Amino acid sequence: MLTDLEIAQKAELKEIDEIASSVSIPDKHIRRYGKHIAKISHQYLNELQDKSDGKLVLVTAISPTSAGEGKTTTSVGLAMALNKIGKKSFVTLREPSVGPIMGIKGGAAGGGYSQVLPMEEINLHFTGDFHAISLAHNLLSAVIDAHINFDNELRIDPAQLYWPRTMDMNDRALRQIIVGLGGSANGYPREDSFVITAASEIMAIICLSKNLVDLKERLARIIVGRSYDGDFITVKDLNVQGAMATLLKDVLDPNLVQTIEGTPAFVHGGPFANIAHGTNTLTATKMALKLSDYVITEAGFGADLGAEKFLDFVCPVGGLNPSAVVLVASIRALKLNGGASKKDILEEDLSALEKGFENLKVHFENIHKYGIPVIVALNEFPTDTEKEREKFDGLCKSNSIPYERSSVWAEGGAGGVDLARKLVELVDGPSDYKPLIPMDLSFEEKLDKLAKEIYRAGRVDLEPAAKSKLRLFKKQGVDRLPIIVAKTQYSISDDDKKLGAPQGYTFKVRDLNLSAGAGFIVVVAGKIMLMPGLGRDPNAKQIDVDADGKISGLF
Repeated sequence: MLTDLEIAQKAELKEIDEIASSVSIPDKHIRRYGKHIAKISHQYLNELQDKSDGKLVLVTAISPTSAGEGKTTTSVGLAMALNKIGKKSFVTLREPSVGPIMGIKGGAAGGGYSQVLPMEEINLHFTGDFHAISLAHNLLSAVIDAHINFDNELRIDPAQLYWPRTMDMNDRALRQIIVGLGGSANGYPREDSFVITAASEIMAIICLSKNLVDLKERLARIIVGRSYDGDFITVKDLNVQGAMATLLKDVLDPNLVQTIEGTPAFVHGGPFANIAHGTNTLTATKMALKLSDYVITEAGFGADLGAEKFLDFVCPVGGLNPSAVVLVASIRALKLNGGASKKDILEEDLSALEKGFENLKVHFENIHKYGIPVIVALNEFPTDTEKEREKFDGLCKSNSIPYERSSVWAEGGAGGVDLARKLVELVDGPSDYKPLIPMDLSFEEKLDKLAKEIYRAGRVDLEPAAKSKLRLFKKQGVDRLPIIVAKTQYSISDDDKKLGAPQGYTFKVRDLNLSAGAGFIVVVAGKIMLMPGLGRDPNAKQIDVDADGKISGLF
């Protein structure tokens, strides 16, 4: 059996000009990065305003497991399948972060015969967006320390700094550090930290910004810390929003690539859904909606994270109106959610499947609360047994959950044709989309409703650090911003050990972070880390390149 990378390397790609031409993108808006990648000017969206929008479909999943659910693979395959049944489609995805690629996740551009290509470039440096975001972020970090070192006119309190440093790598040793050692020439010693680039507020800002003016305004609103008088210090106070925007100006332009079957794809922006809002840029999605009849987009991790944030935050802020949701599940992932061990995942286990099905039910019920039609995509694996498929079918029927099998990993778009046809029927039906968490609720009301309605908690508990931050936010008048929860992806709860469908527990919030430029409050729950770490045997040990530059081991 070929690996994903081997399949990608054998694929025959169309030149990017042909992909751009297929959706009528003018040459003046194309900046080419070799033969198969291009950036499309974000300003092109202004010329498309009079065109009607296509249908927007969100792909999400059950709570993720190490067995894999196939969310990106399904997104890519579904877009290709829609083309096969005569629908003009586009897929919009996030850019992969290198840290997890070198860790345990491997490549993040789909899989099998449902990938976006060129796979190696997309998974590694691509068009340099992550590098530019890291550089702009760390420019601000350097400016803060330089300002404190030279007279500190803004009276910045080094003990009240909120702005960390960043890099796009899993590195647990950088979670808590000391900077400024080595004498006065190196600044003042203080505690500092790193977050992974996908968790940077600048990543979120890029994904939400409309243009360069909006970008600079959002950057200027970033709060880096407090003064000795207790006032917020912003990027505008430091006057570096122009320099940061200069480093980021090309990042605003969506990256155009293609699927393995030549379907156009935007891969742009990369916020994690377990520590940020978890969807690609608004610009990419809006442009795709103007250029096609159906846009397939995905939201990171399970529906309790990416989908909730997409439906409660991204859509209201961006003015998006989703028509349907595809909820991806696999039998082996359901078995893990039902308590089966990973070493026994290939064994038939109807009991674990039935227990794990409760996780699918929770996510399905949650999405219905938004008034959007939902269909489950069962991502098939060769190890699924006939009895397990029959059991899954019976559970779906008894719970009135519509589903369709998908074999896009093995068959490409052809393996998703039945799913595509059912999706078209679903999209043509009624949709009464409405956010579950209204923007005008208080912080406490938003968090309580989210914890109880989506996470199925019994109560919410704010630890002292979170309570202190909330008092500060109320004093400064920023407490009514939307909330983005950072929590484990492996459970609908704040505890990765609570698998399946836990309920009635206490949802614990340990801290709050203000992302004023992005326009939300990050609620840090449980033991989630904003800087991941590599495992004992990271995927990096398998990755290599030969004398001819051919990469192996990427996925």
